[in-house]
Parts: sequence; structure tokens; C-alpha cells
Amino acid sequence: MKRILAISDIHGDLEKFERLLELVQYDKNLDQLLLLGDYVDRGPHSRAVLDKVIQLKSEGAIALIGNHEMMMMDAFDGNPMHLKRWLYNGGIKTLQNYGYTIEKDNAEYWYTTTEMPEPIKLNDDIRKHIEILKEFPYYYETDTHIFVHAGVHPETPIESTKPYTLVWIREEFHNRYNGDKTIVFGHTPTNYLHESNDVYFGDNRIIGIDGGCAYGGRLNCLDVLNSKVYYVD
Repeated sequence: MKRILAISDIHGDLEKFERLLELVQYDKNLDQLLLLGDYVDRGPHSRAVLDKVIQLKSEGAIALIGNHEMMMMDAFDGNPMHLKRWLYNGGIKTLQNYGYTIEKDNAEYWYTTTEMPEPIKLNDDIRKHIEILKEFPYYYETDTHIFVHAGVHPETPIESTKPYTLVWIREEFHNRYNGDKTIVFGHTPTNYLHESNDVYFGDNRIIGIDGGCAYGGRLNCLDVLNSKVYYVD
């Protein structure tokens, strides 16, 4: 049986991502790789990480949307609040990866100011990536598991759940999920769930794998069917 390998919340850290794939000895012909979103923002190489994710997807990996990809896509819709939200959530570094010069390149400034940013025009490179991201699914389901960026609504069938919920939900899912399938998710760093960067195995069939890579923590990979964890610091 193929290994099912799940990784989430890479956040522009290409070096850790490539080291982790090497550590698990990922083989596209033998393993099913699932990437649970948040490839961009905060880290130094978001553009290169997206290039790597797109390559892996073309070779058979399943890549999902995270809230940071949603913010990236929304940032160019003409609503200055959407752009502002992305800027203070790590989008500045991502834009710089694509060759943009950001005059006020301080995330805290955009979080605290009432100023609205001027619209930013798509360049060809970021446009290409956004068009590809629009085709990524928001969840992946098997007979026994659901893979999703943030979680599922505890009372709503996943096929009826709004994408926003699937990439942003936290406590309501963590505390109230009681479905039959095991949920593998990222989004919430595991040190918020059990004060450790280790993978979180909840009593209610939820498994959190975001090791806080964006904040200097670890990047985890879960071998789902064998409950085996690999990680790089």
C-alpha cells in the first residue's frame, strides 16, 4: 500500500521543505503526497515554494488551498482591505519574491494604520501562479480521512461548507468535531493545541500537523496510515 504523506504550512521555507522530502525519501511512484496549504507568506522563498508545489502536483501530489493562498488571490480583487489584510499577514515578503517594491514594508504598520494601500497590479509571474491556485481544491477525502487546511465545521457536511471556513476555522472545529472520519489539518500551530511543535493527535479524531515553521518551528510530515512523524527543524 502506498504511504500517504501529509505536509502543511511551509510558508516560503523552501530549504526545510526540500530537506523534509529528502528525509522521508518521498517517491512520486510509491507515495501519495498531500500538501495542505499555506505555501506562501512570512518565509523567504514563497515563489520558489509555489513552483515546487506546482511541479509536485504535476507529478501526482494533491495540493490544497490554505488561508494564505486565499488572501493572496483576494488581494488583487480591487478591495483595498483584502490587500491590507494580506500585507499584515506576511504578504509583503511574497510580493518581494515576485519583484515588487513595497514602500512601507512593515507588516505591523499595515496592521495598526487606518491607511489603505494603493492597488497593486498583477505582474505576469504572480498572475500565472494565481490562475493555477484557483484550480486547487479545498479538501481531499478518503474512506477514512479528510485532509483540509484548517478544519471542518462540526455540524455542516464538508461538501456544503464555505471555502472560507475550511481555511480559517479553529476552536469550533478543535473542540466540537465528533465525526467518524479522522481529520488531518494544518493552520493552527500545534503548540497552541498541546504546547509542543510535535504533531497533535486529538482524542476526537483530529490530527494537527502545523509545527510552526512560519515562526521558526518545525516542518512536520505525517505518514498517515502508519501514524509515523518526520520533521525538520
